[in-house]
Amino acid sequence: MTDATPEQIGAAADARLERLRAGLKRRHARETRFKLYGRLAIGAAVVFLVILLARIVEQGHTAFYTHTVTVPVYLDPARVDRAYPQGTNFEQLAAEQQLARWGIQDDEVGSKAAQMRRLFSSELKFVAADLVAKRSDVIGETVPIAAPLSDDADLYLKGEISKETPEDQRRLSNQQIDWLERMQREGVVGSHFNTALFTNGDSTQPELAGVLGAVVGSALMLLVTALIAIPLGVGAAVWLEEFAPKNRWTDIIEVNINNLAAVPSIVYGLLGLALFINWMHLPRASPIVGGLVLALMALPTLIIATRSSLKAVPPSIREAALAMGASRTQTVFSHVLPLAMPGVMTGAIISMAHALGETAPLLLIGMVSFVPGVPHAIDEPVGALPSLIYIWENASERAFHERTAAAIMVLLAFMIVMNAAAIILRRRFERRW
Repeated sequence: MTDATPEQIGAAADARLERLRAGLKRRHARETRFKLYGRLAIGAAVVFLVILLARIVEQGHTAFYTHTVTVPVYLDPARVDRAYPQGTNFEQLAAEQQLARWGIQDDEVGSKAAQMRRLFSSELKFVAADLVAKRSDVIGETVPIAAPLSDDADLYLKGEISKETPEDQRRLSNQQIDWLERMQREGVVGSHFNTALFTNGDSTQPELAGVLGAVVGSALMLLVTALIAIPLGVGAAVWLEEFAPKNRWTDIIEVNINNLAAVPSIVYGLLGLALFINWMHLPRASPIVGGLVLALMALPTLIIATRSSLKAVPPSIREAALAMGASRTQTVFSHVLPLAMPGVMTGAIISMAHALGETAPLLLIGMVSFVPGVPHAIDEPVGALPSLIYIWENASERAFHERTAAAIMVLLAFMIVMNAAAIILRRRFERRW
């Protein structure tokens, strides 16, 4: 018993109540601060993401439209080579005749015609040569030839080159800018959607460069990666999770798989260079080599995701199938794996999307060289979107920089589509227990 008075007991109770209230208040304050830190972290991530995307769009949106010039050219029989039209200097013809229409006399060395010629893309030569090759009867006539402007002229019309910049600090002279503006006023220069960006392969001329070759190369590599990584990854995960005995060896395998998922991608590139190119002598910079390297890199992620999906299937499913007389193999492949398939598909798509954006392994196996055109087989040298972005960003021509940002936007679009497909498939086939 205690000799405390009721007043003392009440005071002690009030003190304990105050301490409880103070502790509760501190706990609520910590919870509020934690929520605030979480919101600030999410807000900062969103801000940086918006800044990054805005910068990419700001730099790359101009690559989605381009300017062309349509000039009438007299195909002088004395200067057009009928047997080999590609040997004719159609750019010089167009430049000289454009100056003549304006009444501008060229000097003896032809410097004015040379300046005018630099406003036209080299594509003008090939357009005119194709026309002559298909219709030799046009020789001796004046025909309109439409071709892209040069990269510098195109950048000026897009506002990327300013006339206020000192003349010695830009690649267009004041005379060339005046001629360009005059052609624009006359209506022979027009702008339109840059279809060449999506229909052409890589080129040394920025105004003719496109991403089609890199897109096809990436698609072929992903095809090889999927054909190798998905069956091997799913099979390994099923064996480890459902059939493998739990002993020291399987523990070592599991630890190594988890460690391989954290290995830098450049290590896989070194492995691919040593194994597939130097030892197996597979074609360098080909989709088959790139696909094999990316498959090795995607396997750990795919195995881990598949095992997590298999673990998420309730044990009661296995027990019910076994109780009905199904074998272990029938239980796994007829009941457990189909129920885990949404997670398996999600892991496969995410691992493929991760492989799509890898650059370092591709650089080590030779996909950093100039590859024009579009590949048609998995053993041909190809480019890929990440390596193309790397090449264009390191190019000296300024016009390649806007195409770099445009290629990044194309790559991001691919990855967004693949990740959206993973989310849709998971929600469509997912079952809640």
